[in-house]
Amino acid sequence: MANHRVLILGGGFGGLYAAQALKHAPVEVTLIDKRNFHLFQPLLYQVATGSLSPGEIAAPLRSVLSRQKNTNVLLGEIVDIDPAAKRVMLKDGAAVEYDSLIVSTGSQSAYFGHNDWRVWAPSLKSVEEATMIRHKILLAFEAAERTSHPEERRAWLTFLIVGAGATGVELAGALGEIARHTLKHDFRSINPADARILVLDSGKRVLGTYPEDLSRKAERSLLKLGARVRTGVMVTCVDADGVIVKTGSGEERIRSHTVIWAAGVAVSDFGRQLVKRTGAETDKSGRIKVRPDLTIADYPEIFVVGDLAYALSGDGKPLPGVAQVAMQGGGYAAKAIVQRIEGKRDIKPFHYFDKGDLAVIGRAAAVANVFGVHLSGFIAWLVWLFIHLMYIVEFQSRVLVFIEWGFLFVTFNRGARLITGTAAERSVDPT
Repeated sequence: MANHRVLILGGGFGGLYAAQALKHAPVEVTLIDKRNFHLFQPLLYQVATGSLSPGEIAAPLRSVLSRQKNTNVLLGEIVDIDPAAKRVMLKDGAAVEYDSLIVSTGSQSAYFGHNDWRVWAPSLKSVEEATMIRHKILLAFEAAERTSHPEERRAWLTFLIVGAGATGVELAGALGEIARHTLKHDFRSINPADARILVLDSGKRVLGTYPEDLSRKAERSLLKLGARVRTGVMVTCVDADGVIVKTGSGEERIRSHTVIWAAGVAVSDFGRQLVKRTGAETDKSGRIKVRPDLTIADYPEIFVVGDLAYALSGDGKPLPGVAQVAMQGGGYAAKAIVQRIEGKRDIKPFHYFDKGDLAVIGRAAAVANVFGVHLSGFIAWLVWLFIHLMYIVEFQSRVLVFIEWGFLFVTFNRGARLITGTAAERSVDPT
């Protein structure tokens, strides 16, 4: 009898942890991803701000799973599924069959119906977007150095971040350090510390899912780095000249040539196709409502984990779309599949163990809610550093990142300050 075929879609946290949990299981595992690497997304903002290079936070999937003899890794993009035939279709026309399916295709940035804003306000979901943001940030200082027009220089030195969640806060803090410390002696016509960094959010405070005391401390840390938060404002337009925001008193134009999008996520394209084929129920953002065992109603062989899943905690609240949820969900799905193969019927529902939330603002400045204990400042920063190093997949990358952070802590120097590739930009008038 052939081994049970487990197909995993996506090599992110959920997919990779599921594959690793099946290492010794009597199954045939196939993992498919449109990228050949696992990306450590929580540190992607450090690529965008020149602290790290992409290779230091990415690990080739084949290398990570090379010693796992029951696992095959395929490069391809899944575009459709036939749940009745238990088969998925790839963009190149190939098809792969399965007995059990684990879907961990993640999420993409949501522009709330305005995808045309993406060209002027890149998000931070991929290596390409991170290098584009790095391009835009560094180019802005170069353009400000060249122009002699005060208003145009001010526009180049204005950095807007839309969204005050963890990504927005971490980006703003890193930008503040770049302007005040990293580039301090690099220019002759401008003072990089004059940069205006604004974080815009429609909510009432930064880090809205964190306890209020940590939210206040995070905002104070941002102010020390020259970054200012404007809450209660809604972005209604993004173009080459900046943004238009709606406030309580009307609309306001904020001029800037560097806008970064860190607000909202949407389900992946395949996630929408899966909903269409299975008739699965979704929440308002399109996430698939899963049963307590993370499967789709009427399709017990299809598990959905990570950002795509709308799963509830023990108290009935939806679980957040964070790495820890994806990791634990992937591990649970793998274990449940093995239990089914062994003939066990009484499989316990998925239980998420919340280890807390972490956000770093700058050097020796962070906020953390760890097992209900609120930490801030240097201690929280050490906790953040340790946890992120621990979860980087490859040992070599851990060592390299640790060394890079050591130099950054001592010198504020960001060794990956390279302007590469192309990005949407205005021409610079050197006069």
